[in-house]
Amino acid sequence: MISSTLVDGTLAGERRAVARLISLIENDGEEARDALSALYPHTGRAHIIGVTGAPGTGKSTLVNRLALEYRARGVAVGIIAVDPTSPFSGGAILGDRIRMRDLSGDPGIFIRSMASRGRLGGLARTTGDVVRVLDAAGFETVIVETVGAGQAEVEIASTAYTTLVIDMPGLGDDIQAIKCGLMEIADILVVNKADRDGADNTVACLQMMLDLNANASHPAGYHSTDPPAASGSVTSGRHWRPPIIKTIATQGEGTAELLNAIEEHREFLHQTGLFENRERARARSEFMNVLRHDLVERLLTPAHTARIGATVDAIAARNTDPYTASETLVRDILGARRGET
Repeated sequence: MISSTLVDGTLAGERRAVARLISLIENDGEEARDALSALYPHTGRAHIIGVTGAPGTGKSTLVNRLALEYRARGVAVGIIAVDPTSPFSGGAILGDRIRMRDLSGDPGIFIRSMASRGRLGGLARTTGDVVRVLDAAGFETVIVETVGAGQAEVEIASTAYTTLVIDMPGLGDDIQAIKCGLMEIADILVVNKADRDGADNTVACLQMMLDLNANASHPAGYHSTDPPAASGSVTSGRHWRPPIIKTIATQGEGTAELLNAIEEHREFLHQTGLFENRERARARSEFMNVLRHDLVERLLTPAHTARIGATVDAIAARNTDPYTASETLVRDILGARRGET
C-alpha cells in the first residue's frame, strides 16, 4: 500500500516520502488517516514553537534566522509556514518559502508552506497533522509560523509548547499591545526591527502589559497562583513571566538570545511538570478538531447539503433566522439518525 510505504519512508527521514505524505494529508487523501494513525506512536519528541504576530513584523525573516541558529547547534528543524488564502480565487502566494530560500539544500531543514484555505485562527486545518509527520520524521524542533494575525488569531497557543509573539516599533497605537488578546498567549515576546525609533517605548508598553496581567491565567492553563515574578526576572516558583527579547532579524542580532529563551522555557515546562498540562491541552484541541470535522462530514448527507442552500435563501429573505434554522436542522438530523437505529 502507498500509505505503508510513505510511513516507512517518513520514519526513515526520507524527504520525498515526507513531502508526498504531507500532500496526501492536505488533499484529504483516503490513506492519509491510516498513515497518521501508524505514525502517531512515534510522535511526541519534537519541541513545537509557534510564531505569530501582525503582518510586517518580520516573522518569516526571524524564523529563517532561528533555523540557522538551530542548525549551528546541530538541531534538525522542520518549518511549517501558513499563508493566507485568497477569498476570491482560493489560491495563496506561498511567500515564506521565497524568504527562506537560503535554507534550501540543508538536509537538516524541511520547509513546508501551507495555505490557510479560508480557515480562521491563523492555521490551516491540517497543520497539526503536518506537525506530527515532521515530528515522526525525526525533526527535533518544529516551528509553525501563522498567517499575519490580529487580536483573534490565537489558535497557535493550543498547538505549540512555546509561543512567540512578534511585535515591532511603529505599528501605531501602543495601547493596542496592551489590550490585544494576541499578546496574552505569549510565552516569549519579541520586539523585532529593534533598530527602529520607538523600540524602547514598545518594550516599555509590553512590560506594562505584563505587569497588568501578572495574575491572569494563561489560556493553556499553565500559570499557577504563585506570586508573579518580580520585574526583570523570568520565573518564580511555577509562574513564568514572558521575557521580552529585542531582535534585528535581518542582521541576525538577538537570535541566539531568543533561542536561549526558548530552551529556558522548554526546561521550565519539564522541570515544573507543566509540560504535561500543555500536552493534554494540545491533545484535547487536536481531538476536538478531528471530532468536529468528522461530525460535520458524516452528518451532512447530500440531502442535508441541498437543504442548507434552501435554508440560506430563506435566511437571506428574512423568512427565518439562523438560530431557528440551525436548531431545526440539527433536530431533524439527530431525529433521522435515531430513526435509522
